[in-house]
Amino acid sequence: MNKLKAPRAALVAIIFAAVGATALAQTQQAPGNSPAVIKWQNALKQKPEWYATGEALRVADNLLVYQREVGGWPKNIDMAAPLAEKERDELLKRKSEVGKESSATIDNGATFTQLEYLARVYTAQKLERHRESFLKGLDYLLAAQYENGGWPQYFPLRKGYYSHITFNDNAMTGVLELLRDVARRKPAYAFVDDARRARSEKAVERGVECILKTQVVVKGKKTVWGAQHDASTLAPAQARKFEPVSLASRESVGVTRFLMSVERPDARVVEAVESAVEWFRATQVSGLRWIERRDPAQPGGYERTAVADKEAPPIWARFYEISTNRPVFEGRDGVVRYSVMEIEAERRNGYGWYTEEPLKLINKDYAAWRKRLKGQSHEQAR
Repeated sequence: MNKLKAPRAALVAIIFAAVGATALAQTQQAPGNSPAVIKWQNALKQKPEWYATGEALRVADNLLVYQREVGGWPKNIDMAAPLAEKERDELLKRKSEVGKESSATIDNGATFTQLEYLARVYTAQKLERHRESFLKGLDYLLAAQYENGGWPQYFPLRKGYYSHITFNDNAMTGVLELLRDVARRKPAYAFVDDARRARSEKAVERGVECILKTQVVVKGKKTVWGAQHDASTLAPAQARKFEPVSLASRESVGVTRFLMSVERPDARVVEAVESAVEWFRATQVSGLRWIERRDPAQPGGYERTAVADKEAPPIWARFYEISTNRPVFEGRDGVVRYSVMEIEAERRNGYGWYTEEPLKLINKDYAAWRKRLKGQSHEQAR
């Protein structure tokens, strides 16, 4: 076994002692319809009783090993996969890494999903190490918030687009939803102390203010949001070379849904939602189908293509030119083009250039939101 600093060695010893035979026994007693070993992508999709099982405990203890010293977690890792002792040693050595891809982040669902999972397991099993890990992660999210209410993709801050306010892949809204559940004292978070709940509530209020201030205004008219925004100017910002300064449809669906979930929206929130829905209606693409075809000659074995089809349901481009609402596409050369078929095959096939998500937002979510607002108006009129 590699030599570790005392705290790290102690953590390894605690985890192995706690999980060992007890975890195995609990796993064997798990309900018959529970998987013996799960993948992290399914960790939040289990039945409530599953979080009291040995398998749930094993995964929760994995999260303690992956958690960075700053409190957050890295991304794109199957944290539910069983860990050998050597793997644990290596991960513990990297706990203090910052400024790298393995650093703590909120990108791709990292950190706020780990916290939701830990809360469920702690509520079911009441093991102090999981509560401590959760609170450390919660403190990380609260510390990462900018004064203007936004969250960077990485914290501690990294140079480049990593420091932008990030709506991409529902990063900021995912954080806000978790903090709102903490503030509202949802059952899984009932163990959180009053001081942290109050801080979470304030963080959500500031987050909503940031969302309202970053909604892009074009010719005096509110539209939607970019995938990322400059932390100082709040203007839409360039991310990777193929992610231009633009209005981002898919990310804006998540932001709009979050605003719809505000319990008692004021006039500004209502206006923001109405403006966003109006923009979605105005920018839908008709007569075009985004399809995927098997093609062994292409990377990944498939090709994505936009084809004309009068019967196709409405879709939306991922990015729109701010001044014109014209769909835009960029390859790795960073050159703006107006047809997805003009960018290289690797980027065309390896990125989600079109989305259908706004259709559900318009047809279902918006209707339900309007109905709820109408009911609130009737209550206030009594």
